Amino acid sequence: MFSIHGTGIGGGIVIGRARVLESRQRDVPRYRLGPAQLESELSRLETAIEVVRAELFALAEHLPADGPAEARALLDVHAMILDDPLLAQAARDAIREHLWNAEWAFSAQAGHLAAQFEEFEDEYLRERGRDVQQVAERVIRVLSGSTAGSKVSAETAIFVAEDISPADMLSLRSAIGFGIDLGGTTSHTAILARSMNVPAVVGLGHASRLVLDDDWLILDGEAGLVIVAPDETVLAEYRHRQAAGELERERLKRLLHVPTATVDGVKVGLFANIERPEEAERALAAGAEGVGLFRTEFLFMNRRDLPDEDEQFEAYRAAVAAMQGRPVTIRTLDVGADKAVPALGGTAPQNPALGQRAIRYCLAEPQVFLAQLRAILRASAFGNARLLLPMLAHSHEIDQALRLVDLAKGQLRGRGLAFDERLPVGGMIEVPAAALTAGLFVRKLDFLSIGTNDLIQYTLAIDRSDHEVASLYEPFHPAVLRLIGMTIRTARKAGTPVAVCGEMAGDWAATRLLLGMGLTEFSMHPASLLRVKQEILRADASKLAPRVSRLLASDDPLRVRALLARLVEDA
Repeated sequence: MFSIHGTGIGGGIVIGRARVLESRQRDVPRYRLGPAQLESELSRLETAIEVVRAELFALAEHLPADGPAEARALLDVHAMILDDPLLAQAARDAIREHLWNAEWAFSAQAGHLAAQFEEFEDEYLRERGRDVQQVAERVIRVLSGSTAGSKVSAETAIFVAEDISPADMLSLRSAIGFGIDLGGTTSHTAILARSMNVPAVVGLGHASRLVLDDDWLILDGEAGLVIVAPDETVLAEYRHRQAAGELERERLKRLLHVPTATVDGVKVGLFANIERPEEAERALAAGAEGVGLFRTEFLFMNRRDLPDEDEQFEAYRAAVAAMQGRPVTIRTLDVGADKAVPALGGTAPQNPALGQRAIRYCLAEPQVFLAQLRAILRASAFGNARLLLPMLAHSHEIDQALRLVDLAKGQLRGRGLAFDERLPVGGMIEVPAAALTAGLFVRKLDFLSIGTNDLIQYTLAIDRSDHEVASLYEPFHPAVLRLIGMTIRTARKAGTPVAVCGEMAGDWAATRLLLGMGLTEFSMHPASLLRVKQEILRADASKLAPRVSRLLASDDPLRVRALLARLVEDA
């Protein structure tokens, strides 16, 4: 018996037999062609690309009605990568110029393109390099005479692999769990597993080499743990945990329509974070009172052109309409040097995290920004929309953004298009400078939203995706907690609504802490809503406040952890 640790994607605990899928790491043949073979080799590559394209299309067309909402979008991303000139055309050019065989030419170009993604600091962008490799693997499989995807299995099993593409995952519908060597929380594999509500652990390292076919596995999607060949004692313990987890999930469903308020009567708003319009309905079904963060980057990423105003409007309108009058907070484009948008061009600076990103990017590209502002304003005519500005740090950034909002309104008036004249405009607190000057923000903006992911990163100077320093990423560091508490107090004193929309909001272990700080608006992944709701219903905010004040007064991280543990234990 031994255990392997990775990153849990959720879904609970599953116990079953392992099925180890073929590694995508294969020896790709390399040889030179004769001049007479050139055209036939180009034709062979085109045929392989067409086969993969047809398979992706067939999978998209035959998705089950109750299938994950993200599935079609992820398949579309792989289809776009397949047609990307930096991949397909570059491979054709390599065949013509160097007389390489198609397998080597395509593999080499995929490796080159994936390496470019690896240079980005942003976790989401780095994971897109893995998508490139997955697409390349499918093409190379066809070129080598194999099928483009994994074989559909009727077995009820936990599938273990170095990597699994979204297309292959959709073929493994009998899976009760996935254990993946590669990837992180933002990989498309993780996104799809979460959407399918299948327990998964990613970032396992070498699990596909250590696990054997037919091994008994315990996969804990919450703890990020895979136990291989467990003994009877461990099996019994995890079967008990599994049953308890299933019972707890059934109990949580009973809270769906219960009003969210603490024991002492403090009403709390629970909102959902979404990335695509189709996720709005799922958020409603999970009990969300609205959308606290609608990330709009999906419209801009993984494409060679920019979405026009009308395309953006349709996406925003769909989300706003789906929420049936509930608030939908739409964040403006949060990209920059660390989240490349090919259509906008530009090169990455030496330190992308501190470069031209988010609101800085938008203000530097006013025409792109104005198109998005007009689209959001137009969508506001169809429901309860709010506009959120990311990564603010300076007063003049707020002033410039608000002037552009006014300009966009004037342009729409000139075109005779309807919008909410009083559209609320808020700002994200993601850098220490913003938290320390929150008083300025509440005077200029209608609401605030604390993005804890970036706030932690910038406060501690830690990139949590960098494995060499990830252990230093501490959400409950005293400095981080004081910045959050300071922001909440400042907003409440001014009567300005304030929410937390980072991962801390969905961490039930932090719920009582945030309540004790005075937070009454949480926004999180829909899957976390009911667990957090349970903590709120059990909490007494009036009793938590003095205890949290003592916690925030401490400079000692260990003492902070101890006091936090007591808050949780007293639940």
